[in-house]
Amino acid sequence: MYKKLIITFEGIEGSGKSLHIKNVKNFLKKKNIPFIKLREPGGSKNSEKIRKLILSNRSTFNKKTDLLLYLAARCENIETIINKNYKKKIILLDRFVDSTLAYQHYGMNLDKKFIYQINKYLLKKIKINFTFLHVVNKKNLISRISKRKRINRYDRFAYKFYNKVQNGYMKIAKKNKRKYLIVDSNKKINENKTIILKKINKILGI
Repeated sequence: MYKKLIITFEGIEGSGKSLHIKNVKNFLKKKNIPFIKLREPGGSKNSEKIRKLILSNRSTFNKKTDLLLYLAARCENIETIINKNYKKKIILLDRFVDSTLAYQHYGMNLDKKFIYQINKYLLKKIKINFTFLHVVNKKNLISRISKRKRINRYDRFAYKFYNKVQNGYMKIAKKNKRKYLIVDSNKKINENKTIILKKINKILGI
């Protein structure tokens, strides 16, 4: 029997996390293993509405408003989807609590304690079981973003910001190495796909 875990895929823009969560989704489908997949911001109906507000190039929210909007979107996902499926299905999350800490604290210098407290309040009993942290170098990040058909507000930061965020992610991962796998997204896609699926097999007990 496979384990019904919460698995998150984290990383900055252009790091390949969305591609690899899609590969895992397809892998689980072939195995006929029940799962749900959500993205942040977004996921539930109301969270997708908030996503449009956050990422719109017309939006001019200050960084505190951004933080509260991300947390509001997470609250909607937890209350309407995650709580109902927790420990009943595998839950794949394209970004979750680490993103808020990496972007809003390490990237934008907002209060870490406040972020921890609100996430604790929202998550309650929910625990993340494993995280794939995707990292990417400057050259590949810039190249991949430039090839996107649609550029949103969070694709427009200077590299210095993304570097701060990625370093923040690494600090988070180092505190609990057993529950993180660092994925070097500068390697070939198929090479990383093999590494990730091998780890998925192991942690789920398939």
